[in-house]
Amino acid sequence: MPDLMDTFLENRWMVQPNHANSLGTTHGGNVLKWMDEVGAMSAMRFAGRDCVTARMDQVDFLQPIPVGETALVEAYVYETGRSSVRVRLRVFREDPRSGERELTTESYSVYVAIDDDREPVEVPELTVDSEEGERLRADAIDGDDKESAH
Repeated sequence: MPDLMDTFLENRWMVQPNHANSLGTTHGGNVLKWMDEVGAMSAMRFAGRDCVTARMDQVDFLQPIPVGETALVEAYVYETGRSSVRVRLRVFREDPRSGERELTTESYSVYVAIDDDREPVEVPELTVDSEEGERLRADAIDGDDKESAH
């Protein structure tokens, strides 16, 4: 059975002018695309199958990411259903020189594992075998509960 930490992925994009809006910060559509891509990779890593996006919950844009900084997208599986995989997504602006980070965007997404005929297929059970995994899972569930209450 896959462990939560096996699904923890990070990817970085150097924010270039072609990623920006008229204010010189990352266009929200680019951030959403990056979140969906890393989230799907995390879900696929967990399921061992192709996964499609079923839902992206409320997205909170907290801070902009200026051109010249790095967008760091973090994703991990924290809960599963029969064929669904829930992924926590967080984006940070990261100074490429110092590595200093600030949370800019967060959301939760649901992906569905599919077979070769693009039909939903069962996913394995999620295990959590470390303190870090337990902390990440608790943080995700706590945040998801708060989001669902809105």
